[in-house]
Amino acid sequence: MKRIAAAALALLTAALMVTVALTVTVPNPALSAAAAVKIMPLGDSITAGPGCWRAYLWDRLQRTGYTNIDFVGTQSGGGCAVPVDPDHEGHGGFSATGIADQNQLPPWLSATNPDIVLMHLGTNDMWGGYIPTDNKITALTKLVGQMRANNPNMKIIVAQIIPMGANACATCPADVVAFNNRIPAWAAGLTTTQSPIVVVDQWTGFNTATDTGDGVHPNNAGFQKMSDRWYPVLTQVLNGIIPQPTVSPTVSPTASPTVSPTVSPTVSPTSGGGRCTAAYKVVSQWTGGFQGEVTVTNGSAAASSAWTATFSFANGQQVTQAWNATVTQSGAAVTARNLSWNGNLSPNASATFGFLASWTTTNALPTVTCTLT
Repeated sequence: MKRIAAAALALLTAALMVTVALTVTVPNPALSAAAAVKIMPLGDSITAGPGCWRAYLWDRLQRTGYTNIDFVGTQSGGGCAVPVDPDHEGHGGFSATGIADQNQLPPWLSATNPDIVLMHLGTNDMWGGYIPTDNKITALTKLVGQMRANNPNMKIIVAQIIPMGANACATCPADVVAFNNRIPAWAAGLTTTQSPIVVVDQWTGFNTATDTGDGVHPNNAGFQKMSDRWYPVLTQVLNGIIPQPTVSPTVSPTASPTVSPTVSPTVSPTSGGGRCTAAYKVVSQWTGGFQGEVTVTNGSAAASSAWTATFSFANGQQVTQAWNATVTQSGAAVTARNLSWNGNLSPNASATFGFLASWTTTNALPTVTCTLT
């Protein structure tokens, strides 16, 4: 009888141990889900290339047990010191307002179907100080709506973006502060239980003098800071814990390096003989570099299916980056052709592309010619 009782006690003890083990194991989506959690890093060149915050974040997630995740996007790139899932949705030179106005996000979402979006977007909306803060916030609202149309359960993690130095753009530091100060209340008003919006403060503690190479793009120290800010919030979301947005105190600008004055936006003459007209504008200029913008307008009575704009730099300027057009340069000659989505122009409609370029002693405005087909 004692042996039977002892055997029964042993079986009961084993059953209790199994029950306890099952009770304390809380499923973690990123650790135990059947399908990997898909995370889209969304942004501009700070996210695109090399975008090492993505690599540092991916590596830390892997080392801390969050292995069932998948960075997604229609772009791919890495080249940093640690392993990375290279997929992302970073587009150099793209702005929040441009992505929203051109409805560029929906096809990116349809191609990848993310569960979580990490969005650091708005830097390219600051150049020149001509886009009102309200327009930038409206753009973010539209992007959130497009995310939710793709996935009603989308988890959205939005950054108060890193600062910009006055050496890159005189008006940008204050404009970043104004933009970032709007983010917490905007997120609190738009978040839902089904599709929460969580804010990550990437601004505080980031020094453009030591954490960037040019006042805008992070160096390794800056990328590490960005990763360190993303990680705790992202892991909370992966664990099913949604931090509640709060309205944070107003941030103030940090000291930036002294710089030479920037120029006011200027526009070159248009040309095209009544069919196609093009206007060239310097949006912002700083020592050694500038941002340019060209607007092509269909001045004919018929719709176009494609356009080409050409101009020639007289002072050795070199295009380093462009958006909203395919831009090539051979010597002084620059040629820009429409992309697949902005070639169709109805009468009086226009398309705008932008670029970054270098300059030395003189930055004379070229005359742009354009053609329609």
